[in-house]
Amino acid sequence: MAKKKILFINQEIAPYVPDSPLAVMGRELPRVIQDRNHEIRTFMPKWGTINERRGQLHEVIRLSGMNLIINDTDHPLIIKVASIQSTRVQVYFIDNDDYFSKRQTTTDENGELYPDNGERAIFFARGVLETVKKLRWVPDIIHCQGWMSAVVPLYVKTAYHDEPSFANTKVVTSLFTKSLKKDLGENFKRCLEFRDAKAELLAGYNETFDFEELGKLAIDYSDGIVVAAKEANKKLIKYSKEKGLPLLDYQEDFGDAYEAFYDQIYPDEE
Repeated sequence: MAKKKILFINQEIAPYVPDSPLAVMGRELPRVIQDRNHEIRTFMPKWGTINERRGQLHEVIRLSGMNLIINDTDHPLIIKVASIQSTRVQVYFIDNDDYFSKRQTTTDENGELYPDNGERAIFFARGVLETVKKLRWVPDIIHCQGWMSAVVPLYVKTAYHDEPSFANTKVVTSLFTKSLKKDLGENFKRCLEFRDAKAELLAGYNETFDFEELGKLAIDYSDGIVVAAKEANKKLIKYSKEKGLPLLDYQEDFGDAYEAFYDQIYPDEE
């Protein structure tokens, strides 16, 4: 298999958040793929629970400074970076005072979902894609893990499809267990519109996006699907199969299987 450039967009990565199937895979998958001599970049939100000093995060000034308009409001994009010493994987963090650094993860201190989680997911997705453009790095494959990255496939195939960084990029989405207890509110669909990600493309979806509707959106604009957890959402697995997409079933020993799947999605001759 020829060397590939793979962008991992993760909702969670251990050790920056507590271990979970999503967080552990967020750490281990980039490590395994990097150890197989592929070129990677890895992103996650800079959740407010992350201790910057302990994690040795620092701001990348040359990548920060852009403003993203979400819900008619300018939000400064801040990029930070750190390395997981045990894996030699470098992680880029998408930060913003309003959406991330002054908050917990997807839920508040009382365990309630933040009402603007949809906006946060949009900011995260656009922040990653804009930063990759600034890096002048062209990924062959983008692998999305966690519902916070679910709008990335839509944007790659519509809003950013003419960008040189993403013109030939393939998108893979991993399916995990359900982790979004409520929908993202009535404003999410309007906020999602951006460039060629126009309202008519969203007409076939429910007015409010819950975990499964968000999963369907990701699947519709992906080139391949990975069942990444034993208890992954069965409705979304069924939906993926109905779409006829390449699908990789759950693998305990995932290194060889994922590498072969990437080769299937993005053959070397491309």
